[in-house]
Amino acid sequence: QRAKMSNITPITQFVLLAFTDTRELQLLHFWLFLGIYLAALLGNGLIITTIACDHCLHTPMYFFLLNLSLLDLGSISTTVPKHMDNTLWDTEAISYSGCVAQVFFILFFFGAEYYLLTVMAYDRYVAICKPLHYGTVLGSRACVHMAAAAWGSGLLSAVLHTANIFCLPLCHGNALHQFFCEIPQILKLSCSDFYLRELGLIVFSVVVDFVCFIFIVASYVQIFRAVLRIPSVQGQHKAFSMCLPHLAVVSLFISTVGFAHLKPPSISSPSLDLVVAVLYSVVPPALNPLIY
Repeated sequence: QRAKMSNITPITQFVLLAFTDTRELQLLHFWLFLGIYLAALLGNGLIITTIACDHCLHTPMYFFLLNLSLLDLGSISTTVPKHMDNTLWDTEAISYSGCVAQVFFILFFFGAEYYLLTVMAYDRYVAICKPLHYGTVLGSRACVHMAAAAWGSGLLSAVLHTANIFCLPLCHGNALHQFFCEIPQILKLSCSDFYLRELGLIVFSVVVDFVCFIFIVASYVQIFRAVLRIPSVQGQHKAFSMCLPHLAVVSLFISTVGFAHLKPPSISSPSLDLVVAVLYSVVPPALNPLIY
């Protein structure tokens, strides 16, 4: 234990993994990421502007969608610009403070987005299963409180995890096998006797996330039961059109994040980890505006 502690040297920067060492491919990769990033900015920016400016869209469903677009803009802006900067200037370094900021904002935006998607499932449930009570249950004050709870829960989770992770002593170098500062990669650098402190917090977060997942599933079971009882085909189509975009976004979010962190170690490799990280950190923020 003492020997390990004596081998720990202060880390001033981390080394991120590049997608390729070939300069021509690096530049191609830069332009590809720039295109995806600009598409995400344009799509989410249009949704935010349209909802904010059109009074007809000042309803709970579009209020939550505006919040979702804000979170998508935040999450993709946390990882992609720094990666594009590294790719353009052919460097792999990120400062210690920059890495702390990345971990914090990734946890914040992703956590808040997941809790917001749970709130949006409740919004769809009330709209379809209890339409007569919709205006009462989801008044403007209730919507603001629920959105604030989602943002606040993401903030609390980010503060706890970030503080806990960067209190861990790191004694296995500073190379992260990922294109941004990802928690599993940082934990691999920690001394084996110390990372267990973070596991307890991760288990608690997983339990909370699983409860949210069960709530979303239960909401959609009730929604589909109610929709199938609607006598007219036109009414069923209208109800499904209200729910399917949200269901698609939830499925994309959960499937990509779930596969990234629950895939078997036997199929794990640096190249696969990079591709999977792009799928859950870059693709959803760019695709969500298109889905909606």
